Amino acid sequence: QVQLVESGGGSIEAGGSVRLSCVASGRAFNTYHIGWFRRAPGAEREFVGVVSYSGATTTYGDSVKGRFTISRDNAKNTAYLQMYSLTPEDTAVYYCAAALSFSPISRKHSYPREYDYWGQGTQVSVSS
Repeated sequence: QVQLVESGGGSIEAGGSVRLSCVASGRAFNTYHIGWFRRAPGAEREFVGVVSYSGATTTYGDSVKGRFTISRDNAKNTAYLQMYSLTPEDTAVYYCAAALSFSPISRKHSYPREYDYWGQGTQVSVSS
C-alpha cells in the first residue's frame, strides 16, 4: 500500500512559478517511480512527467518540457514538481502517482494505467 498526498497548489499569475510536493507513506519510497499528471477542466488526464525510483531518470510530456522539473528526496519520502513560466493553459488539478514496477522508465509511464496508487490532487490556477 502507498498513500500519496499532494500540496503546494494555489493561484499564480502567468509567468510565475510554483513547486508542488508529493509526500508518500506506506511502502518504502525508493521502491517505486513517481509520475505527475494533470487534468484541466473538460480535458483528459495529461502526462506531465515521471521520476525513477532512484531519482536518476526523468522524462516529461511535450507540453511542459523545458519548463517543469521533477525531482525526489528519498530521505524525506517526497517528490517535487517545480513549474516555471506558467501560463493559463497550465491550469489544472495536478496528481502524483506511484508505479510499483521496477522496469526502467519508458514511454509506457506516460499512461495512467501504469500507476498503482494516486493522490487526491492539488489545484493550480494560473491567471493572465
